[in-house]
Amino acid sequence: MKRPESQLVHYDLVKHHFVFGVTFLFVGLLAGFLYSLQFIHHYPFEGIEWLSAARVRMLHTNAIAYGFLVNGFTGALYYAVPRTTGNPVLSRKLGVFLGWALQFTVLATAVGILLGRAQAVEWGETPTGFEPGSLQPNWIPCDLLVCVFAVGLAIQMSAPMLRARGKRLYVTAWYVTAGLIWTILTYVMGNFLPEWFLPGTAGAAVVGLYIHDLVGLFVTPMGWGLMYFFVPVILRKPIWSHSLSIIGFWALAFFYPLNGVHHFLLSPIPMYVQYGAILATMAVEVVVTTVVVNFFATLWGRGHAVRENLPIRWFYTGMVLYFITCLQCAWHTTVHAQKIIHFTDWVPGHAHLVMFGVFTFWLIGIITWLWPRITGNEWYSKKLLSHQYWWTVVGLSVMFVDLTAAGLVQGFMQRALDPWLEIVGAEVPFWFVRTLSGAMILLGYAMFLYNLWMTARVQRAPYREEDHLARIPAETPADLHLPTTAPEV
Repeated sequence: MKRPESQLVHYDLVKHHFVFGVTFLFVGLLAGFLYSLQFIHHYPFEGIEWLSAARVRMLHTNAIAYGFLVNGFTGALYYAVPRTTGNPVLSRKLGVFLGWALQFTVLATAVGILLGRAQAVEWGETPTGFEPGSLQPNWIPCDLLVCVFAVGLAIQMSAPMLRARGKRLYVTAWYVTAGLIWTILTYVMGNFLPEWFLPGTAGAAVVGLYIHDLVGLFVTPMGWGLMYFFVPVILRKPIWSHSLSIIGFWALAFFYPLNGVHHFLLSPIPMYVQYGAILATMAVEVVVTTVVVNFFATLWGRGHAVRENLPIRWFYTGMVLYFITCLQCAWHTTVHAQKIIHFTDWVPGHAHLVMFGVFTFWLIGIITWLWPRITGNEWYSKKLLSHQYWWTVVGLSVMFVDLTAAGLVQGFMQRALDPWLEIVGAEVPFWFVRTLSGAMILLGYAMFLYNLWMTARVQRAPYREEDHLARIPAETPADLHLPTTAPEV
């Protein structure tokens, strides 16, 4: 489906990032499923060093973080930013270059991890390209390539923002602009300073900041910024409170950067730093509450959309899980809770709920809404979309409850000083359930991939925007800086 080069939205760039994003998500989910098999003594690659469980585990997290989340957010930004500002991005050619540069970096990172070139930084395993603590080359400098991509994307998305100066910018632009700048600073801080300049406890403190700031200052502003765009557009109703959205933005900017050290509680890091992180984490729950209230107030009078509109269902499911995640986080970062759950399965249960149940759900909802507009075809099977939702939500819910329970059993047994082998034996039934729930998620996602493929290949019915707009009456004021007309198809 050809569109003019002068168009507002470059749909080929959106499609490029979505296609690679959903592919890398499948790789990441499959790697996570394979990794879980080692806990029930069925790991298929025992004795193969480059496919050892530890390296496959890093492939799991990095393929989802950089392969899916970065691709997914970037594709969504190529749609949302031009339509929010009324201006196209800086350059389609720059977009093509950045797109292929990102895919090369993700693949180079994956191969480097499997070959043992990973950096010893959680969520920063991307190879530096040098021997630890030196400048002796040992692989492709993936960290440097990530920084180049981040700077290029910031330039690409800044152009339509700058052209819109003088106008009242919608809150999505606030989140996106800040998120792009924060990402560059955060990535440099976590991937370069500990490696060469900050050894020991100081380096650990910075790594703690990096771990959480990558989530809080990249993933979170991108996710919420896109929700502030897509929810009102789909509901055809303005956000309930623009003022509340700005309060949420500034509160995020103030409190979230201080959270990271809560990953290293009960460590040699000074206790005043640890207590500061605990208080900031609790404060973030107040921030999250304001944002969640804003979105559920927006849904008022449109509640039927949760039942009838699958993207909205994905969005609001993610919002509920986000509230649960942050409420849980505000409690489990206290010192007393950490004495039980530290280094237990509680932590991966929490992490899966937020990274998969929130941000991945939101991106799946965005792709579900945009894919017919990209391909020009109605969905091949809406029944498969519904099945995918339920398999995924049920699978994740089972995994979260299972790992939470496993963490409590493990923590209390450790506190009672039970023998380590007895603790491991008690965990095996929980690990079996985790693998089973992972299989449910993988099955649901396979349905999604098949549906995406068939929708692009088989034209059962052409997509017509007016058919969808007619189902939800508009309620958009003139001063709301969001598109009120149908996107180009």
